Amino acid sequence: MSIFHPLILVLAMLSGGCAALLAPPVLPGATEAAVLDKLGTPTHRYALGNDHLLEYAKGPWGQRTWMARIDSDGRLVSYQQVLTTAMFATLVPGVADKQQVLLTIGAPGETSRLPRIGMEVWSYAYKESDVWDSMMHVHFDQQGIVRQMLNGPDLRFDPDRHFP
Repeated sequence: MSIFHPLILVLAMLSGGCAALLAPPVLPGATEAAVLDKLGTPTHRYALGNDHLLEYAKGPWGQRTWMARIDSDGRLVSYQQVLTTAMFATLVPGVADKQQVLLTIGAPGETSRLPRIGMEVWSYAYKESDVWDSMMHVHFDQQGIVRQMLNGPDLRFDPDRHFP
């Protein structure tokens, strides 16, 4: 018997254990009470037609936001991490507004104003591709419409910049 067989067995067991650790804390079909019991008080609640969303901003410096969608029967429909490149891509400049941004990626980690150009900026820390510490800046005009989205490195994690 070669040494590789026991090694493969150990690796298979460890990867199975990791899969269990990565299982979502709540599953579709759970009651809203069970979701609240498991996840606690949401950071925000949003109405969505007959459904509603429970927002859970998490992670170091808010790099992850989870949305739990609860249907009109009080059951969990979905639970997903929304601060992703794919979710940001659904926000179309010139079309998306503040309400759509809130319903899609939740509340920003910080807000700022660019008075010279009349824009409000909502900033979201996130892990781009689950690797890079990044910041997405969503720029709104005075009517609350998304005009542009800019992303770049999150300087809080850059030791060479000595950010605060």
